[in-house]
Amino acid sequence: MSKQEIEIILLDHQKWLTTEGKEGKRADFSGAILWQADLRGADLRNADLREADLYGANLRGANLRGADLRNADLRGADLSNADLCGADLSNADLKGADLKGADLCHADLRHADLRHADLRNAELWNANLRDANLRNANLRGADLCVADLRGTDLREAELYGAALKGANLYKADLRKANLYKANLSNTDLLHADLRGADLSGTDLCGANLYGAYLKGADLRAANLYNADLRAANLRGADLRGANLREADLKKTDLRGANLSNADLREADLYGANLSEANLYNADLYKADLRGANLINVDLRGTNLEDK
Repeated sequence: MSKQEIEIILLDHQKWLTTEGKEGKRADFSGAILWQADLRGADLRNADLREADLYGANLRGANLRGADLRNADLRGADLSNADLCGADLSNADLKGADLKGADLCHADLRHADLRHADLRNAELWNANLRDANLRNANLRGADLCVADLRGTDLREAELYGAALKGANLYKADLRKANLYKANLSNTDLLHADLRGADLSGTDLCGANLYGAYLKGADLRAANLYNADLRAANLRGADLRGANLREADLKKTDLRGANLSNADLREADLYGANLSEANLYNADLYKADLRGANLINVDLRGTNLEDK
């Protein structure tokens, strides 16, 4: 599509927007070839961009609020600081796209391909990312509070300092993801795969980690106060200095885990497997250890008072 054709469509669209549909025409770029098009700052609110080829396009600061971008090709596109609030990006190809500082609140990104995308400081509050592919994506400092991330692929993703409070990560794949100092309080991580993930300094207060796979995860100094870790696999996990006060660890696999200096006051460890675990200087005041496997556990300096 030529530059002139694009300008005519944009002018008609602007008229359509300002007159609330009485004049002009809604922009229809569905299926259009807009390869490397310069659409910086363009007003494309509610525009139809279904299946458009926007490979390498410049949409920096564009207003795409409520736009239809289903199945669009946005590989390598510059969408930094763009307004995509409420946009439909389901099944869109956003591999390597620049979405730094973009507003994606309430956006539909189901099944979208965001591998290697740059989403630093992006607003993804309440976004639907169900079954999206975010492998190796950079989400440092992003806001993903109450987002739907069920079944999402976040392997090796960068989530340093990201806000995920109240997000749904049911069965999400977070293997080797960096969640250092992220806020995961009250998140649903039911059956999530967090093997080898960096969760050091992370806030997991009240999180649901029932049946989660945390084998070899780094949870040093993590806040797991009142977290649900029932039946979770924490074999060989590093929980040094972690706050597990009042956590539910019934039948949790903690074999070989490092819990030195951990706070386990009033934690429920009924039937937990702690064989070969390191509990040096851990605080187990009023903890429930009934039926727990304590074979070869290092209990030096451990507080086991129950009153």
